[in-house]
Amino acid sequence: MTTQSFPVLPLRDIVVFPHMIVPLFVGRDKSVAALETAMAADKEIFLVAQLDPGQDDPGRDDVYDMGVIATILQLLKLPDGTVRVLVEGKARANLVALEGTGDHLTAEVERIDQDVAPTMEVTALMRSVVEQFENYSKLNRKLPAETAVQMGEIDDASRLADSIAGNIAIKVAEKQALLVELDLSKRLEMVYAFMEGELGVLQVEKKIKSRVKRQMEKTQREYYLNEQLKAIQRELGNEGEEGDGDEIAELTQKIATLKLSKEARTKATAELKKLKTMAPMSAEATVVRNYLDVLLGLPWGKKSKLKKDIAAAQAVLDEDHYALEKVKDRIVEYLAVQARTNKLKGPILCLVGPPGVGKTSLGKSIAKATGREFIRQSLGGVRDEAEIRGHRRTYIGSLPGKIVTNLKKAGASNPLFLLDEIDKLGQDFRGDPASALLEVLDPEQNNKFNDHYLEIDIDLSDVMFVTTANTLNLPQPLLDRMEIIRLEGYTEDEKVEIAERHLIAKQIETHGLKDGEFVLTNAGLRALIQRYTREAGVRTLEREIAKLARKALRQILEGKATSVTITPDNLHEYAGVQKYRHGLSETEHQIGAVTGLAWTEVGGELLTIESVTVPGKGAIKLTGKLGDVMKESAETAMSFIKARSPSYGIKPSLFARKDIHVHLPEGAVPKDGPSAGIGLVTSIVSTLTGVPVRREVAMTGEVTLRGRVLPIGGLKEKLLAALRGGIETVLIPKENEKDLAEIPANIREGLTIVPVEHVDEVLRLALTGPLEAIDWTEADELAAQPPAPIAPAGEMHH
Repeated sequence: MTTQSFPVLPLRDIVVFPHMIVPLFVGRDKSVAALETAMAADKEIFLVAQLDPGQDDPGRDDVYDMGVIATILQLLKLPDGTVRVLVEGKARANLVALEGTGDHLTAEVERIDQDVAPTMEVTALMRSVVEQFENYSKLNRKLPAETAVQMGEIDDASRLADSIAGNIAIKVAEKQALLVELDLSKRLEMVYAFMEGELGVLQVEKKIKSRVKRQMEKTQREYYLNEQLKAIQRELGNEGEEGDGDEIAELTQKIATLKLSKEARTKATAELKKLKTMAPMSAEATVVRNYLDVLLGLPWGKKSKLKKDIAAAQAVLDEDHYALEKVKDRIVEYLAVQARTNKLKGPILCLVGPPGVGKTSLGKSIAKATGREFIRQSLGGVRDEAEIRGHRRTYIGSLPGKIVTNLKKAGASNPLFLLDEIDKLGQDFRGDPASALLEVLDPEQNNKFNDHYLEIDIDLSDVMFVTTANTLNLPQPLLDRMEIIRLEGYTEDEKVEIAERHLIAKQIETHGLKDGEFVLTNAGLRALIQRYTREAGVRTLEREIAKLARKALRQILEGKATSVTITPDNLHEYAGVQKYRHGLSETEHQIGAVTGLAWTEVGGELLTIESVTVPGKGAIKLTGKLGDVMKESAETAMSFIKARSPSYGIKPSLFARKDIHVHLPEGAVPKDGPSAGIGLVTSIVSTLTGVPVRREVAMTGEVTLRGRVLPIGGLKEKLLAALRGGIETVLIPKENEKDLAEIPANIREGLTIVPVEHVDEVLRLALTGPLEAIDWTEADELAAQPPAPIAPAGEMHH
């Protein structure tokens, strides 16, 4: 065995094969010295791969056993001290010994030369390897195209195996294994196997690359088209400079930042996902966009800070509204509970009263006193259930209901919601909105109010609902959910106070009058209330004051006066002809004329009942546009009087000769209700006995066949009407005596109120003179019968 000695160049991460020309960059001092030694001698050097590329000063154990003897073709020193060298492998060589002589390593190597005649198997393998390499070079872009051609031209098996091994990207250890393998067929098989593995990896890589490329092309195309679309829209002037592209981002951010309920968040996210996939201009996209606008526009988690200062709330209510003590007490109690518990299933207050008594403005004051946002929704004429609950989104132009719309407008989840005129709700084939309100107004259910449009539950339990109505003409289930607070109307003194505190100042401001230009004296105001208004509220009064202010302003502007003071004496000059007669309805005691008291939607009214006797057969005739209840009342009264007539000094025989006609003026005004019974009895008795009725007495009460007086409703309104009409004494049913506790003191003091239990008491108090009973027997009855006339044929005698 002959050995040769060569300078050594250890390689970090490359294996050089025979017949392979490779450029190397050398930086280590020992390696540079080895190169210089080789250049000085015969330019031959031993190249061997390191086991660990990180080893800077390798010894015998740090390099592989097999390396390559190579020739240096070119050497170039670079400015930074490193050397670029071009080497060509010559032959394999086994490392026998490694010595560190001087400044470089020297190796004792045993050269291995192979010249083997190729067998059939090797030739076949060579073909397979060349073919496989062609496939490999197609996929590996780093290889020049001609490499495959060059490989096809090599006819030496060993050289072919080494050339291909040098060109495929495999690990150093694997390349070293190929260098060590001396058996030609095995080496070719190994090369083939390595290429097979690499091919698999390259194919997957290629697939991934093409997929990524396709995806990128699609994204770029979409981006490009979107940019073009925006540019076109900008040209058309359909959008601002920034464009709508941010809309989806804006919605995404809103969904992320709003305190949505779990259900709402899920729904919003799903809808946004739909919107992203839709064409921006399509009709469906508009529907989804509108839906998201409504859903995200609701005040999720936003609440007004509620005021808890009860004294301050009472002060606000007192400042805005004079009188109405009971209502204010109820509101302040509600606030007290809320201040203590922080959460109160909102009671539904229903303010019931005639027009103009301040129901709606009271709602505003409650909002102010509680620190809530104020929303008013008029229900007058609403007859479609969808106005409350919303339309389903399947319809074109569908909208959420009024509840959701107003909640969105309020911008807080705890506003005061005033449902105005709840008794004016309509009903038709589109459904019953009153029933739809049941869910809204039920404190037990409204924390999960489901709007057809949104299709998610909305919590209305923080909303304070206040409803107003003129009458309690409402479905029973709806009434059942509300707490009724009655506002009956104002006395004259209260009206004067309200006008002086609020109305006059408001009209002066509205008409642009300055201080001192328009003065309405207290007496002038009372005269205006008595002679020009007859109402429970103060709306007509406000209109009359506005009329006075207009006329005064005109006079001032025409220069006829610098200021106008209105007193009872000059009132008619500004207000026109007197509309109502103030004081007693009758100037003297009348036979058969009784002042009754009636309740109407606009407050109490005085009602005259007149009756006369006419020749006839004891029938009763009723006129004055009366309802069924009133007609039955009159028939009951008549039967009662017929049964008791002798005790009232009326001869029963009178009924055989006389009819009674009862009239309630005015004839065109419809009248109904069960409270005119005792008035009818008094009027008929007065007519039949000829005893006049006191003009200063008014009465209300229903009568039974036994003469008992039954209770009635609307007592405060009726007493107010009596006070307005200048009545002195009012007869009321005994059972209504308990209601007097709720009547303001100034009404009770201005009237003499007498509770009565039986008609006899009524007659004693209402008639000017006593009634004297008569004795009446059946003999008298027969004697009173007129003799039957004997008439010749063809004639009639009376």
